[in-house]
Amino acid sequence: MSKTNSGNFFEDFSLGQVIAHATPRTVTAGDVALYTALFGPRFAVQSSDAFAQAVNYPQSPVDDMLVFHIVFGKTVPDISLNAVANLGYAGGRFLAPVYPGDTLSAVSEIIGLKENSNSKTGVVYVRSTGYKADGTEVLDYVRWVMVKKRNAANPAPAPVVPELPGELAPQVLGNAVPMLDLDGWNNDLAGSAHRWDDYAIGEKIDHADGMTVEEAEHQMATRLYQNTAKVHFNQHTEGEGRFGRRLVYGGHVISLARALSFNGLGAAFHVAGINGGRHVAPLFAGDTVYAWSQVLDKQPLEGRPDVGLLRIRTIATKNRSCADFPDQDSAGAYDPDVILDLDIWVALPK
Repeated sequence: MSKTNSGNFFEDFSLGQVIAHATPRTVTAGDVALYTALFGPRFAVQSSDAFAQAVNYPQSPVDDMLVFHIVFGKTVPDISLNAVANLGYAGGRFLAPVYPGDTLSAVSEIIGLKENSNSKTGVVYVRSTGYKADGTEVLDYVRWVMVKKRNAANPAPAPVVPELPGELAPQVLGNAVPMLDLDGWNNDLAGSAHRWDDYAIGEKIDHADGMTVEEAEHQMATRLYQNTAKVHFNQHTEGEGRFGRRLVYGGHVISLARALSFNGLGAAFHVAGINGGRHVAPLFAGDTVYAWSQVLDKQPLEGRPDVGLLRIRTIATKNRSCADFPDQDSAGAYDPDVILDLDIWVALPK
């Protein structure tokens, strides 16, 4: 047997297969600092121990998307080392706060398989769960990813496409937020005077700012998560691929859009759930990312007088301002500059 890992190809997966991923990762303050340097998130609860403690956290929790990417990165060597592209997400729940010093690991289950018509690739549906070392679940989500076949002539399994929720019920969310002391929430320090009560269903928000992605930045970010997908790093091979260059990791776009959303959603300190997400088009180094959001729904949390949830759809674009809210046309086709369509629940103080 070879001692090197060439990754799994589509035909290596089987329905119901469970994979415990290497390697556990202890999250440190250094990881948090590097994540901040790469994306610039400014949410006060994750930025200041003093602010977090004033509202009843023991200290600043790790940014939700950093937790997501670390858990995601654990899965890559087994699920998507030979991926063509990560396609989408559904049913993501943030179940417990993570703090520097916590150790995260991940387990995945294959819940669907479908070969593509070209017989060269197939789509793998996988549910991944992230755990702390004591067994506490911190995150679970479903994603689907297009993976190369080892040999196009190999027979495909019977197609199974799982039914996925269009949205998460608010009642299953919010457990990662302790009961907040709203007397300790300072609007000035939070950077926004607008709380949960101030948003209306249907409201659109242009996040205005843009961030240009540099080649070194997106590779450093992806390595931060120990994500080994070849398409993000190896110009020697990707130069011969369909794009002729490395792809920016789709999660990089999600983190940029989340950081940009502070301008307009500054009090939305916690991502409670991921209803769905789609990488509409690829992003490359040198492109500039913009974003806008729309409030799709607004729900209180039962028994929680401190926080409420907004269902937010965030659209990210490349090299195009979002002042006119670029979206889909009447036929469902996206504006050509749209790269991400993300549907999430976020928590805000009341």
